[in-house]
Amino acid sequence: MPGVTKEQIQAAREADLFTYLQFHEPGVLKRDGPNFRHKEHDSLVYVTGKRYWYWNSRGRSINALDYLIQIRGYGLVDAVHALVGGEIRQEPAYRSTAEIQVSKEPEKKAFSLPWARRCATAAVSYLQKRGISSEVIRQCLQAGIFYEARYHGEPVCVFVGKDDSGKAKFACMRSIGGNLKKDVYGSDKGYNFCYPPQSPGSRHVAVFEAPIDALSHATLQELEGWKWNGYRLSLGGTSHVALTSFLERHPEIRRVTLYMDRDLAGFVNARKIKTMLHEDKRFRHIRVSVNPPRMGKDYNEKLLQVREQLQTSQHQRRPKEAAVSI
Repeated sequence: MPGVTKEQIQAAREADLFTYLQFHEPGVLKRDGPNFRHKEHDSLVYVTGKRYWYWNSRGRSINALDYLIQIRGYGLVDAVHALVGGEIRQEPAYRSTAEIQVSKEPEKKAFSLPWARRCATAAVSYLQKRGISSEVIRQCLQAGIFYEARYHGEPVCVFVGKDDSGKAKFACMRSIGGNLKKDVYGSDKGYNFCYPPQSPGSRHVAVFEAPIDALSHATLQELEGWKWNGYRLSLGGTSHVALTSFLERHPEIRRVTLYMDRDLAGFVNARKIKTMLHEDKRFRHIRVSVNPPRMGKDYNEKLLQVREQLQTSQHQRRPKEAAVSI
């Protein structure tokens, strides 16, 4: 396997997932009797008595390597490097429940943005190929919520999430030429990528699974000319952590529209989020609607299809115009 050895892969499988989550995703676990349950994935449980993780929805156990690849979307090489590249320590083979309870919570790794490249040519070109308009890209660059960096020598797009004061709290990297999808260590998932409204005072937030879908929605508005003003928030997957945190910081919000992917997972997650908001007394006053794309799997696929249709109609119109001019 390029980049990693069989020994490194085996070591990654044996890495302590409980310790990894304590160091790199503090606060993501909650008590469930004597065990621990993942807040974002309720079916993922750490059985303290037997010291292993069980993924109830899949009916099987799970190790640290499985977690990073199957749940967090890491590639194999990146997952192995994260687990055995000196970024987490290994715990003793056995620890009692009492020891886990009284152990001090490790310090959270400091968050820092990847070093920005002076020229974002590759990243801008990548978004343009995905159909994103130049104006939307310009606004992202100006707001400091999108730029180009390098990760292990590979050019990547960086999407940044900021707090209300404009301080960066979250960043995720997406490969320009590969399959890398990775949150920057120390990122606060409560401050995910958010494309701001065109004018202040909006009470509407549109929710997407990924930054590229949020930017696609903004581009579609520009292409089709419909009126809408609101925040476009990325969840960075299917977790509702970013949305809950956003609504806590923006009590003025009165409407949430869920633009999840048009697949089974998207429908299930949209229903889950809608139920969660209705059951939470803090958010019961918010109107929640679900609006998957009418074409394509997600809003980026819809954008690309709309652009293709526009180009086709323009090509068909040109011969007619030429005939009239003759």
